[in-house]
Order: sequence, then structure tokens, then C-alpha cells
Amino acid sequence: MEHTISISASRERKVRDTSNMPFGVQPTEHMFMAVYRENTWEDARIIPFSNLQMSPLALCLHYGQTVFEGMKAFLMEDGGINIFRPDKHYERFNKSLERMCMPSVPKELFVGALRSLVQLDAGWVPEGEHGSLYLRPFMIATEERIGVKISDEYLFMVVATPAFQYYTQPLKIRVETEYTRAADGGTGAAKCGGNYGAAFYPSKLAREAGYDQVIWTDSKQHEYIEESGTMNLMFFIGDTLVTPPLSGTILDGVTRDSLLTLAKGAGMKVEVRPVRYRELQDALEHGVRLEAFGAGTAAVIAPVATIAIEGKEYSCYTGADARMYQLRDMLLRIRKGSDPDVHKWNYII
Repeated sequence: MEHTISISASRERKVRDTSNMPFGVQPTEHMFMAVYRENTWEDARIIPFSNLQMSPLALCLHYGQTVFEGMKAFLMEDGGINIFRPDKHYERFNKSLERMCMPSVPKELFVGALRSLVQLDAGWVPEGEHGSLYLRPFMIATEERIGVKISDEYLFMVVATPAFQYYTQPLKIRVETEYTRAADGGTGAAKCGGNYGAAFYPSKLAREAGYDQVIWTDSKQHEYIEESGTMNLMFFIGDTLVTPPLSGTILDGVTRDSLLTLAKGAGMKVEVRPVRYRELQDALEHGVRLEAFGAGTAAVIAPVATIAIEGKEYSCYTGADARMYQLRDMLLRIRKGSDPDVHKWNYII
């Protein structure tokens, strides 16, 4: 089924220097929206960025049916623009929607929305090594009704904002063994709003104690490492890249998947297996070179300088020759078009 996207008259361009703005505060000029009602997607359109009008009874405001994605578009060396791995993001978006009992979005509508919005607001894609246009597809339940039920009406939208480095300094994080991000059988693998809201309190406690983020551990034993805030966690222990396997409590990160693919292709030793936090502690106490980093769309690669375990702080390796930077640069060169895109990840518009 083809979906026609109508585009309203463009306002005067208001692009300005956004490099020193906090992440996520400056939207581009336009936004995409489509309505789901009576089992059909309709009224797909791009309009000037504006506030929404919504009933206080909208179900998303009461019962948590909200799902989102985080993606990026990049300005390439030849002047073109690419949206990075839309197929993988589309797949994850619909898996999250299914878990939250929300209707799937047709692929041609999802990709068409991204393409049309980025084409229209192409002037907002920043230049520079770390510049990108962050894309936020999301869906909310809009049926006007108080009552615990699956909504029959939804709004699918895409907004965009210029983005640079999410974290500008290596992170200081601590292992969390009291609070839980997600449990088996829950929504941990879905990119839904409730997962993030539930994580705020222990993250707040960590920041008050002087840390940037927490390392989440499993809900049963608080022994196995899962994620860290907005990122998957990866480690170089010695010369081996190690990361926890995907599960019902760990998000299927697109950056994680990309880095694993690149590491294997470069001949690096890779292990996807359960990781006990005490394994890290043992390596750090015995002088094993250990690199720890977060991997995510917003952060790309966020090096970790300090890990606190049971009240004791350990230093991780963040030197200029760290292998994590090699992976970051490999990914960046593909996105910018200076290296061949052998995996067909770049969607050129």
C-alpha cells in the first residue's frame, strides 16, 4: 500500500549555529505526523514544527503506550546525506510496538517519513566530524478515554534536532546492585517510555553521588551486567571485545550491532556472553588492561574512565590508542562515506 505524504508550505529557514546547544533542545523547522484510526493509517503529512493539541483523556498520558526510536542522518564527504541503518531501526521499532500492543507502521510510511523530513530540513544536518541530525520517530496512544485498555487510535510522528557529542568527557559510572531496570518477561527489550521513567530514580541517586550513570545488573542475582543508562555496554578485556548477549532485558542496540560487525570484520576477537561485574573487578585488580564504553545512537561510543564496584573505584583505560576509538573511527568513516559501505547501512537521500 502506497502512502502519500503531504508537505505544507515551508517557513523561512532558521538554521543557526547549534554546536554549543544542549542535546535535543533545538528542533528543525518541520515534523512528520500520521494518524491511525479504524485500523488504517491516514493523513500522513509534514507540517511546520508546532505544539500538539491533545485531550487530557488521551490514553498515552495515563497508561504508558509510548514507543520511540533514535536514529541519525549524516552529511557525507561528497555533500550527500545518509540516514544510517533505517531497516534495522524499523525492525526494532515494530518489535517495540508489538510488545506494547500498538499497531505496526508500514515500512514505506516509516522510511518515507524519514526521507521526506530529512530532505526538507537538509540544511539542518551539521557539518564536522561529530555532527549529525538526530531523528526521533515515536508513537503515542491518543484515544480519548479514561479506562485501562489498549488504545484504538494513535499518532505516529518524526521530529529532528541537530546533534553533536552526547558525552564530551569519559564517564564515571557505578555498578547498581539494588535497583532494577528490567526483569525477565517485562519490557526491557522494548524502546518504550516507561523503561526510561522507571530508571530515573536510581540514576538520580548515582548523579548525587558523583557518577554519570549506573551499570544495570540482572534482576534476579544482581550479578550479571546488562546496560548503562541510554547505552549498551561493551568491554575490551585484554585484546577481546566482550558484551552481554541480547535478552528480554537488554535493548537490541543498532550501534552495538554495528560495532560487533565491524570488530569481527577487522579480525578482532569477539565474545558475546554473560559478563559478571566481578569479572571486571578481578581484571582491574590484577592489572589487566580493560576498556569500558557505552554504545548507542546518541552517544555513539562513550568511554568509561571510572567504574565503582561495591564502593571502590577502579580506573579503566582511555588512552589515545584504545581499541574502542578504532571502532568509533571505522563506524564514522562509513557514515561519512570515506570508507566503502560494504554492509549497505547508509540510506542515501
